[in-house]
Amino acid sequence: MSRKIYIRSFLIALVLIVGSTFYYLPYYVTKPGMAQELEPIVTVEGGDKAEGSFMLTTIRMGKANIYSYAIAKFSDYQELFAEKDIRIENESDEEYNLRQLHMMDGSKNHAIQVAYKKAGKSITFDYHGVYVLGIMEGMPAAEALNPGDQIIKVDHLKFRSSQEFIEYVAEKKEGDEVEIVYLRNNKEQTAKMRLKAFKEQPEKIGIGISLEDDKSPVTNPAIKIDSEQIGGPSAGLMFSLEIYNQLTKGDLTKGYRIAGTGTMSEDGTVGPIGGIQQKIVAADKSGAGIFFAPNERGSQNSNYGEALVAAKDIKTKMKIVPVDTFDDARTYLENLPYKNK
Repeated sequence: MSRKIYIRSFLIALVLIVGSTFYYLPYYVTKPGMAQELEPIVTVEGGDKAEGSFMLTTIRMGKANIYSYAIAKFSDYQELFAEKDIRIENESDEEYNLRQLHMMDGSKNHAIQVAYKKAGKSITFDYHGVYVLGIMEGMPAAEALNPGDQIIKVDHLKFRSSQEFIEYVAEKKEGDEVEIVYLRNNKEQTAKMRLKAFKEQPEKIGIGISLEDDKSPVTNPAIKIDSEQIGGPSAGLMFSLEIYNQLTKGDLTKGYRIAGTGTMSEDGTVGPIGGIQQKIVAADKSGAGIFFAPNERGSQNSNYGEALVAAKDIKTKMKIVPVDTFDDARTYLENLPYKNK
């Protein structure tokens, strides 16, 4: 083979290899992320400092190309998920990212609510409108609204919850016109839409959006949470513990590095999350000594059970603690002796 043919063949192969890295399969790869300290993220006015730290845990996720797919197939703590199992049908990249960020906002609001109430502090919420998470193809909203828009009025009426919005629309009939006033990039806009029956549920009518309340907490003392681009609801438990620790006297961390995961409901219930075993790996690498895992009332295949399996496999010294509620985690920490004392 001549030198010219060799170089040409090499270049063609190189182009094919590089090009194939940008060819994505209909799968997502998840892998262990990081454990991030919450004290720099959460600031309660006049809040106490801690000797140890509470940490949220994350997983990394991205679209799979042929190489990352192959690696994940042979890796213990990388998982593959079909695209249909991650996204809502017809959901775009923008809609998915907005949904994840809004779920984080909901998680923070629940965590703030639980922590302030448990600490006996004042909290109310300002309701801003209906947050558009996603839009259904072929429905009226698709002609005017975008994910991330904030609906503030319908037919000149303001609502105190998304449920009131849903009930108002449900009283109308197909073909009725509604006027939607919404904000996009802080600019008020108006659109008129005729209500339409849902394809999968013809007995129901609407404009074709998935929606949630858009509200913000009003607290005393004031609080600020800078979660940047972290998405999803799984940090709820750890946010609530960090906020409560800053609001109250004493130090719940007792000098330990404490990681964990779990959604937080308004009543203080801790819910399950995905990727628990990958989060165990992330917390162990970050030097956590304690890890809170959703117990799911002791159900079979609970997050806690999966966490124990991973902890044993990686031979971590980290203590895995099952929790069903905020109070479970708080009680465990209150009874924990101080580190090195």
